[in-house]
Amino acid sequence: MLTLHTKIARAEFDAGRAVGAQLVLPFELREKCRLRAVLSNGDEVAVFTPRGTVLRDGDLLTGAEGVVVEVVAALEPTYLVWCADPNLLLRCAFHLGNRHTQAQVGDGFLRIRRDPVLHAMLAGLGASVQEEDAAFEPESGAYGGGHAHADDGHPLAPIPLRQKIHRPHDPR
Repeated sequence: MLTLHTKIARAEFDAGRAVGAQLVLPFELREKCRLRAVLSNGDEVAVFTPRGTVLRDGDLLTGAEGVVVEVVAALEPTYLVWCADPNLLLRCAFHLGNRHTQAQVGDGFLRIRRDPVLHAMLAGLGASVQEEDAAFEPESGAYGGGHAHADDGHPLAPIPLRQKIHRPHDPR
């Protein structure tokens, strides 16, 4: 199984070098710091990143094996929200934020995960809400550290040799 733990900056990636495979994940899994997944070529992979790391569409990862893998945002069920009036769109964004809802902010639109309660709220505010399957790339949040990446070629997190998972029913 491949292990991925280091981000590579696009600018530092040798264009003549091929990407070995793609790691296609929905946003929910791109937020996890420990992950086991299957690459586009069928290989299994383990991903280890520091807590709080979010993998974004287009990120490049590598590990000790030297294989370069591209992260791809999977299509997932979302709502596209737009309004004829920019002030109304701002009100919608406020109400979504007030409910701590992750939202992608675009040029004249918002994108959120599908949720019938939020759909009703947004429609009640006067927004147009359309179901779609799209790559979801929400804002990182006020304290998310922006889009800083550890692009210095060092591992993002230590690789555990053997990780013990404690379960309440395990004997001590």
